[in-house]
Amino acid sequence: MRTARTVLASAAAINILICPALAQQDITGMITMIDRLNGTIAIQKMENATVGANPSGPIEQYKVQDGKLLDAVHAGDRVAFSTTGNGVKTITKLQKQ
Repeated sequence: MRTARTVLASAAAINILICPALAQQDITGMITMIDRLNGTIAIQKMENATVGANPSGPIEQYKVQDGKLLDAVHAGDRVAFSTTGNGVKTITKLQKQ
């Protein structure tokens, strides 16, 4: 009985840790600044589920995992992106909309 509880508790803990990573969705926003030399980008997030939404959130700075992601975008472009990290957020996927 004790072993079954331990197994179930472990499975629940693993599920809690893995589910948010698998459910990560793209964030949409508008690029406000690109620093190609330092590999950083500033993006103002947009509200989700609003067609034709204007940027409304604060402007946030992100590191870019691969500098090549910055080659196809410019300030003012609307983009969808995914991030990782808690301290310094790093963009792993960047796609122009």
